[in-house]
Formats: sequence, structure tokens, C-alpha cells
Amino acid sequence: MATQTVAFPDDPQGAGDLDVVRQSFNTHDSSGGLPRGNKLRTNNSPSESVHHCVHDSESVMGIRAAMNIVLDFIRAVKLRDLTLPFWDGAEHLEKRAALESAVAELELLREQLDKENLALRDEVDRVSMFEEIVGTSPALQAMLSRVIKVAATDSTVLITGETGTGKELVARAIHRRSKRVSRPFVSVNCAGIPRDLIASELFGHEKGAFTGATQQRLGRFELANGGTLFLDEVGELPPETQIALLRVLQEHEFERVGGTRRIHADVRVIAATNRNLQAAISTGSFRSDLFYRLHVFPIEVPPLRERREDIPLLVEYFIDRYAQKAGKNITRVSKKTLEVLQSYRWPGNIRELQNVIERSVILCETEIFSIDENWLPRQSFSAEVKSHTELPQRLLVQEKNMVEASLKESQGRVSGPTGAAASLGIPRSTLESKIRSLKIDKNRFKA
Repeated sequence: MATQTVAFPDDPQGAGDLDVVRQSFNTHDSSGGLPRGNKLRTNNSPSESVHHCVHDSESVMGIRAAMNIVLDFIRAVKLRDLTLPFWDGAEHLEKRAALESAVAELELLREQLDKENLALRDEVDRVSMFEEIVGTSPALQAMLSRVIKVAATDSTVLITGETGTGKELVARAIHRRSKRVSRPFVSVNCAGIPRDLIASELFGHEKGAFTGATQQRLGRFELANGGTLFLDEVGELPPETQIALLRVLQEHEFERVGGTRRIHADVRVIAATNRNLQAAISTGSFRSDLFYRLHVFPIEVPPLRERREDIPLLVEYFIDRYAQKAGKNITRVSKKTLEVLQSYRWPGNIRELQNVIERSVILCETEIFSIDENWLPRQSFSAEVKSHTELPQRLLVQEKNMVEASLKESQGRVSGPTGAAASLGIPRSTLESKIRSLKIDKNRFKA
């Protein structure tokens, strides 16, 4: 059997030099982001955006395949115990160590590419679903004006709103209009990850950090480096993870689980919740200091019942989308159907409307779109709406009573050691904002 011979440069650095490999990754940086310059062209049509996204994803897979070839070759050299001239003699031990280091680095890069490819595939689905926020109502336009203003900054954003209103869509709109648009948008559903794994998911872990940690793993903060990290359902984070997140927001640094090295985080954080975080603070389930770190620029997404004039546009949008997928030709919507859709209060908001339209398109046998009114149970909804509206109103009344009691005790003083702000344990500026929003006349408490 002929002996295989592998030739390497005489340069002592040659065996472990990854410059050639790194040059093939010249669209990446070492922080774990998506390729630079592969910007989603959101001003194009949805199909064009999807095309670019798919192209990026296929490029990542091509790079990964090339890395597999290199790794398989190196393993073959090591495992088959081939006779290699550059491994003869103690003077070449440095080459062996460099080669082993190269294998470890390539393994890490391959894991990183796997994660980025999943993110790109997810982006394909999302871009094909929503290209723009649909609607022209005053409530929606007021929200969009805030989106445009904050998008140009790096400020932390807290998006609030009922379930199904499109909070993640708003977060993506902020990212697409920001200077970070060419870097990744990484989304995390904080409610969908087990409590004992959420820290590893966000910050990564070192090999051997816990049982089952067989290799180093990059967290979402590292994958989002240079871009945006969207924390959906942030109110569901466990207390210990809230502390770690607060540290990242304050110091822009974190440590992997089981690690000691501090890693810089160049990440913009956008959080979202359908919970009343101030009520969660009062019950002790959410940290007040984390709330104020997230509450730099609040955006409230209006429920669909407050933007009824957008329903015809949304109906048209969803009909076009699902009719095309189903191969059906739907030309118009019956007048009665449109009246029913606009009179319903939509407790599930846009997500519920989307599901109703998709179901109706599947069952539609004519060119005229209609729905079954039995899918919109009014009696069960009236009680649900009442419970959703009564709780926030009760909380506002309780909050107003607390503020007025503190102002009365401090004789109308807001700041200072004996002021109402100190008594309530909140900053003066926050209390002033609450006094304005609750329409309290603080002057009537002065002696």
C-alpha cells in the first residue's frame, strides 16, 4: 500500500495558520455575527427579501461544507497515523499544537455557522410572513412614529401590548431601520426555555460547566454581537437570570456559564411583554432596577380593537397571502363578512384574525370570501374583555392612591430625603412622570 505524503510549508507557523480559512470568512467577525453586508432589503418585495435570505443561508451551508472537508482531512491525518515528515522531531511539536488548536477553532466556527443558518432560515419564514406593518390608523401611526425615532439610536426599548398584537414585528422593524441592520437579529422566547437552561441559552457555557456540557456553546448575546437581541416575554425570566441581564445592561459584559472570562457585549436589547411589569414588581416577581433599565424607551402596541379601520387592509393582506398558497382566486369580500370582522373585538388580536382568515380561505369554494360567524363567540369574549380591562384599571387606581398618600405625607414635596420619591423608593423623574400620567395635582398637598 502506497504511503500518503502531505506537504506543508516550511514556515513553522504554517501548520496551524488559519489565515487562509479566516480569509474565506472575511464577511464574518470573530464575535459570532451574521455575514457583514448581507443586508435584508426590506424595501423590496417580500419575494425579493426571501430570495436574498435564502441565498445567505445557502452561502452559510456552503462554507460549512468546506469546513467539514478540512476537518475530515485533518482527522484522517491524525487517526490513520500517517507518516508525515513535519511531525518528525521535537522542533515540530509547535506545529502539532497549532494544528490541534486549528481543529478546535474550526469546530467552534462550524457550530457558530449552524446557529446562524438556523437564524437565517427563521428569517426566511418571518420575512415571507410580514414585510411591513399593515395599517393606516392613527393609533398605529402614532406607534410607528416612535419606532422611527428610536430606531436611529442604540437605546434599549421595552415593547408592551396584548398577546397577538405583533410585538416581535415591531422589534424587527426597529432593527431593520437601525444602523445595525446588516448584523443579526436574534430572538429569544424567555417563556419557552426551562428555568435551568435560560442562562446557558442567553450567555452560553463552557465545556464541563454542568452535566451534559460536552463542549463550549455560544449564547444568544454572542450570536447577536453587533446586532439586536429581542427578549420576548421578558417578564417570565427567573430572578437569578434577571440579575445577570441587569449586569449586561449596566456593564455591557457577561460571562459564560462555568467561565471566568468577561466577554464584551455590543448588543442592542429590545424586550417585550404582555404582562404588567409594575404589578410584577409589587409582587416581587420582577426586579424594579431591571425594569428601569429596560424601560428607557417604551412603546405600546395598540390592540386590534383600537385600530378597527386597519381590519380591511389586514383582511386583504391575509387573503392574498393564503389564497396564493392555496391556489385559489378570491376577488372580493362579502359586505356582511367585513361588518362582522370589524364589529368583533378580537381578544387574540392580529394573530386571531390571521388564523380566522387562513381557515376561511381553506374552506372558501367561491371567488367571494366569507367566514362562519360561529367562529367568533361573542358571549365568551365579553367576559374575557371585562377581566382584561378591569385589572389594569384597578392597578392604576391603587398606584394613584399610593402616590397621593406619599405626597400627602411629604406635604407635596417630590424630591429630597423626606420627599415622596424617597418614600416610594423611585427616582424623582419617575415620580414626576407618574404624577403627570395619573393627572395628580401635587400642589393641593402642600401645607
